[in-house]
Amino acid sequence: MSMSRTSRSQERLVVIGGDAAGMSAASQARRLKGPDELEIVAFERGHFSSFSACGIPYWVGGDVATRDELIARTPQEHRARGIDLRMRTEVMEIDVARGRVRARHVDSGAEAWTSYDRLVIATGARPIRPDLPGADAPGVHGVQTLDDGQELLDTLSATRGRRAVVVGAGYIGVEMAEAMINRGYEVTVVNRGSEPMATLDPDMGRLVHRAMEGLGITMVNDAEVTKILTGEDGRVRAVGTQDAEYPADVVVLGIGVRPETDLARAAGLPVGDHGGLLTDLAMRVRGHENIWAGGDCVEVLDLVSGRERHIALGTHANKHGQVIGTNVGGGYATFPGVVGTAVSKVCNLEIARTGLREKDARRAGLRYETVTIESTSRAGYYPNAAPMTVKMLAERRTGRLLGVQIVGREGAAKRVDIAAVALTAGMTVEEMTSLDLGYAPPFSPVWDPILVAARKATAAVRRNAG
Repeated sequence: MSMSRTSRSQERLVVIGGDAAGMSAASQARRLKGPDELEIVAFERGHFSSFSACGIPYWVGGDVATRDELIARTPQEHRARGIDLRMRTEVMEIDVARGRVRARHVDSGAEAWTSYDRLVIATGARPIRPDLPGADAPGVHGVQTLDDGQELLDTLSATRGRRAVVVGAGYIGVEMAEAMINRGYEVTVVNRGSEPMATLDPDMGRLVHRAMEGLGITMVNDAEVTKILTGEDGRVRAVGTQDAEYPADVVVLGIGVRPETDLARAAGLPVGDHGGLLTDLAMRVRGHENIWAGGDCVEVLDLVSGRERHIALGTHANKHGQVIGTNVGGGYATFPGVVGTAVSKVCNLEIARTGLREKDARRAGLRYETVTIESTSRAGYYPNAAPMTVKMLAERRTGRLLGVQIVGREGAAKRVDIAAVALTAGMTVEEMTSLDLGYAPPFSPVWDPILVAARKATAAVRRNAG
């Protein structure tokens, strides 16, 4: 069975993936071209469209009351705007030579080919699941989709025990540890790294480690999960490492994600070293005039190191979609790259980073200086001033800012945006010391912590300029 275009003058855009990048692209293309000019068909294999995966830990933890609050736009709303969004339909094959895709309805199994003039691939990323016995046992959960979140909540409602093990201590692992603490569970985090938050340098990750333990979370670092043990009923009962077993009534996997590019690989589309699709600045798949890709399935340019990297964040996915939709709709837009900004929290501890870590700088062949300062979120005499640690990396000799990491309490994390702008502009740490930042005692000390770090980094660069 094949589906052809309805008229010769009308083009068809096919979108694979109904979340941030895919539906942003479809919506932007629809704003620029009406139904008479452009037919839009989108396929989504899940039950939900345009949802916030980043919000799932906060829904599980009770900060967000209902699942529907995480849905930005329903399938019905997309259809009302002239987008033929087909839910529970998975694209099984891309035929680049003939300009068509083969899709299968998940529930009925019915398949059909749909032709396209322009194709958008927004297949996202998939959670990394350990290849271990018991990894698929009842009670073991990933948290990538709203379906995943609902299944985890159902497990929590049906489970009498109050012991949770989180595998992995990246953003998802740390956020899910907090969610389980909020749910009243005893939480153990098993982490193969030396400290939690591998997106930070270990000295900054150590601050997160101490804070997590202060909240009652048991941190097990330098530990690789070797088995997931099940009871007589087949449900998970413990997580095992080389040295110990940790009892568990529920296990949450927060190991990370990989780009979902199997479909694209099979079609012969170019994939980078990190497993993501490679695109040009317009988000067009390299070497293919009428195929675009965006979101968690692509690699992007790191503006600081000049290298490609994979970053799975909804902020980038929405921007990619806007760029793609503009180009598909006859306009022109580009996505120049990223500096690697991310923020998170565990209870009242805020964690932020942008730019390069020390090992990133070494890998890129950069010589650098590093400084760390202690400050406060407000003037020290103002009520509720909270401690903050800022680490800054600057390129030796040039003084170019390379990266910033911040760990602190209220008011700490969003300060990283100052550094993100400075990185994007290619500023030196000396130039940063003159930034005209907002000041009043309720908001910062006279010298903002970012500026204190920049002054110290400037001194380090000058001292070692020879």
